[in-house]
Amino acid sequence: MKLPSYLAAQAQAFPDKFALVCHETRVTFRQLHEDSDRIATALRKSGITVGDRVAMCLPNCCEFVTVFFAIVKSGALAMPINMRLATNEIATIFADAAPAAVFFSEGEREVVDSICSAAAVRRFVVGPSDDSAELSIASMLACQPEAIELPPEHDDCMICYTSGTTGHPKGVITTQANYIVGNGFLNAMYWKLSPDDRIVVTTPLAHRTAFARVGNMAVLGATLYIMPRFDVNEAMRLIEAEKITLISIVPTVGRMMLPVIEAEPTRFSSLRVLVATGEAFSAEIKRRLLKALPKLEIFSFFAMTEAGSLAMLKPDEQFDHGASVGRVTPGVEMRLVDADGQPVNTGEAGEIWVRCGLPGQYLLFRTYFDQPQAMRDAFQEGWFKTGDIGRFDEDGFLYIVDRKKDMVLSGGYNIYSKEVEQVLLRYGGVADAAVVGVPDDVYGEAVAAFIEPEVDVMLAEDELIRWCASELASYKKPKHVVFVRELPRNSTGKVIKNELRTLFLTRL
Repeated sequence: MKLPSYLAAQAQAFPDKFALVCHETRVTFRQLHEDSDRIATALRKSGITVGDRVAMCLPNCCEFVTVFFAIVKSGALAMPINMRLATNEIATIFADAAPAAVFFSEGEREVVDSICSAAAVRRFVVGPSDDSAELSIASMLACQPEAIELPPEHDDCMICYTSGTTGHPKGVITTQANYIVGNGFLNAMYWKLSPDDRIVVTTPLAHRTAFARVGNMAVLGATLYIMPRFDVNEAMRLIEAEKITLISIVPTVGRMMLPVIEAEPTRFSSLRVLVATGEAFSAEIKRRLLKALPKLEIFSFFAMTEAGSLAMLKPDEQFDHGASVGRVTPGVEMRLVDADGQPVNTGEAGEIWVRCGLPGQYLLFRTYFDQPQAMRDAFQEGWFKTGDIGRFDEDGFLYIVDRKKDMVLSGGYNIYSKEVEQVLLRYGGVADAAVVGVPDDVYGEAVAAFIEPEVDVMLAEDELIRWCASELASYKKPKHVVFVRELPRNSTGKVIKNELRTLFLTRL
C-alpha cells in the first residue's frame, strides 16, 4: 500500500476542494499533492534517499502535512518531534535516529541549533532564511517535480519515539499499510467518514491522536482543520463557522470544552462524531455532553504507538460498559496471559498480547529502529506483548486494570514513571523516589512523586518540581510531591505502588 497514491486520487477527484485549513491558509488537494511532489524532488536532489530519517520540528501548520507527504514520497521516514519535549530529550532522540535532515520553523530554531550541526544534518526551514547552509521551503517549492521510483517492497512511513520502562526511547517504525488500514479503512467503517466530513485537530500534529486525522484526510478525502494551539473560544468559533462534523480530542480538551458546549449547544450542532483517546472519559462527562448534544456519537478506544487501535467502545456501549475500553478490533487477535505466558480465564487479569498478521501489514508496527533485542523481547511466537494488564468480562469487553509499564496518562500524553524517577534520583539529597499516577480533575491523571530523602536532608517540593521541569518536558514534571520516611516495599525490595496511590488518596 502506498499512502501518496491516495493523495493523488483525491487530487484527481477533488482538485479544488480544501484538504487543509489553518487560520487564513487554505490548501486544496491538488496543491497539497503538487507541493509535496516538489519538496520530495528537492529532498532527493539534496541527497535524501530511501530509509533516511527526516525530523519534523514543526508547530501545527499546513506545512507540517505537506512536508510529511514529501518525506514519504521521497522514500525517507518522517520523524515527527513533539516540541513540548525538553531539549535534552529531543537530543536523545536525534542521537538514536541520526536523522539526515530536519525541517523546522523560526520558532524552533534555537532548539535545532543546539542539537544539530549544519554539516551533519541538512536543514530545511519553513520561512525565510539568509543562512547558506539552509534551504527554505519557498526554494524547494520552486523545484520542478520529477518522478521518484521507489522499491516495490518499500512501505516504511514514519518513526515515532516512545519511552520504555527504563526511560530509554525506542523508535517505532510504522508502515504506510499501518497508516492506511487504521486511519482509513477502520475509521471509515465505524465512524462512517466520507469526503463530506470536516475534521478539526485540537492537539499537536506530532501527537498520535492528531496525526491520525491526517490519514482520514488523505485516504477518505475529508477536510482537515488545524488549530495552531488549542483555545476553547477559537474551537467554538471554528466549529460553528466551518460546520465541523468530527472532533478528535483527548479527554482533557473535552473537559475544557464542556462548559461552553452546555452554555451554547446550538453553536456545536454540526458535530456528529466525537473521538476520544487517552485516559477514559468519566460517565458523568459523557452524559453531560450527550444531554447538550443528543445527536452526538462518542467513540473511544484503547490504542498504542506500536499497535494502533486494539479495542473500541461504540456509542451504544458508552454507559452499559463505560468502564471498559470496548471489544477487540476486528482483525486483531488478543489473549491475556499470566507470568508464564499461559492464557488466563475470563474475568482474571493478565498481560495483553496481540497479533494481526506479519508486523507492518495490518496494525502492528514493523520494527523498533536499530533495537533487535527490543524486538525479540517484545514478541513471542508472533504475539506482541503490550505490557498492559487487562481482563475480559463474559461479553468480551476489555478492562485495563493496571499498567505493567507504570505509565501515567495525563492530558493524553504518556508519561513513564521510571523516566521521572531517574531524574529525581539525580537531585542531591534524594535517597529514593517512586512515581505514580493520581486522579486529576483537569488532566485525568497527574504525576505524584514520593520522595525518600537522605538522612538529615531537608528538601523542598517546589525545588524538586523545578528540577524536573528543567530536565523533562513540562507536562512530565510532578504536580504533587510527597515526602516519606521510607517507601513501602515487598519482600523482594520492590516499591509497592498501590500503597502509594492509597496513601495519596488518604492524604486528600
